[in-house]
Amino acid sequence: MNCLKQLGQRLMSRDSDRHVAEVQIRAAVMNRFIALGIPLTVAAG
Repeated sequence: MNCLKQLGQRLMSRDSDRHVAEVQIRAAVMNRFIALGIPLTVAAG
């Protein structure tokens, strides 16, 4: 939840359809940051 708040304290759009799109964009950004932080492991030998 803390990461979501760092992307903006509240939703900026007024329309409910745009609220959904805004939340989906925030989730995609958070998922991308998480994916960048996970190390790739490769079996040696």
